[in-house]
Amino acid sequence: MERIEFHDRDREMKEIENILESEPSLITFIYGPINSGKTELINHLVKRLPQDYVVFYVNLRGKYITEYKDFVRALFKIERGKEKKELLRKVSEVSMKALKFMGIPITEDIVNLLFKEQIYEDVFEFLEDYFTEIVENKNPVLIVDELQVIGDVKVDDLLIYKLFNFFVRLTKELHLCHVFAVSSDSLFIEKIYSDAMLQGRCDYLLVDDFDDEETMAFLDKYGFSSKEKEEVRGYCGGKPVYLVKAINGKRSGKDVNEEVERMLETRRNQILSIFDDIALKKVEVSEESILKEFSVFETAEEVKYERLNEEKIFLVEKNVFFVDPTRRRIRPQSRLDLLAIRELVCEMG
Repeated sequence: MERIEFHDRDREMKEIENILESEPSLITFIYGPINSGKTELINHLVKRLPQDYVVFYVNLRGKYITEYKDFVRALFKIERGKEKKELLRKVSEVSMKALKFMGIPITEDIVNLLFKEQIYEDVFEFLEDYFTEIVENKNPVLIVDELQVIGDVKVDDLLIYKLFNFFVRLTKELHLCHVFAVSSDSLFIEKIYSDAMLQGRCDYLLVDDFDDEETMAFLDKYGFSSKEKEEVRGYCGGKPVYLVKAINGKRSGKDVNEEVERMLETRRNQILSIFDDIALKKVEVSEESILKEFSVFETAEEVKYERLNEEKIFLVEKNVFFVDPTRRRIRPQSRLDLLAIRELVCEMG
């Protein structure tokens, strides 16, 4: 099967490269709507990094983390059967070549010790020593994807705040390691953005859907006619995952207009299921209040918010709305969502 190639993230790539060329000083939160290409951007970036960088990538997606042990298991890549001496030799040899680790490699003996003590400082002290060792020869980069997964985990206090303190120490205090936190959970980002503890200690990079020009250029690569490009853009906007679906449909001989109309029908029915839950009293919001939130987008594509009420939070949690706290703007997650919302308001309003 022909691969869909990475497309035009020059602005975001340049911003991240500028961060990496500077001394570590801030935590960088990479955020955006769901399926906007954040993880793909990170993977492409890692491939382009020069030889003097080493990346530790930790993806918490799908990880069941309810306690300290789960967090440690998710954070580290356990090198089974290796002695501590051998591991330290491996760390020192990082300078020999560019590497990307899917987790932070440690021996099983070390992780068992961390489990036995069950003190979060042990993990962070170990990692501080770990990065101190590496920075003599390499520029370490720590990337944690879907960080919000540990938002409710407690070790004495919320684990995530202890982790943030550690990130601040790695960046702003010791300048040891670049730290990137990636998330599609805009409520999590909104909470972090308004948290006084991190003011002046972090920065934010929005990875959004493609704009119209980028969308058309992307579709140009795959033989879409002018009419087909307009149909796809009109329904899908610049959401990469929907553009890829349209491309795969065209490759398999499907009519482009019929394919995007099916995508809209599917998304409309998914959003409509929210009202089924309301009717069955599975959720506490009312049909009227949700329609009121939807009606705002009958003419607008994006609006400013003063505060997040219960209905907005509910729709963000359902991945219907996206919140950008840096601009205090709220909008549907995609153009497909916007069109589905407008259809439902017309039918039910």
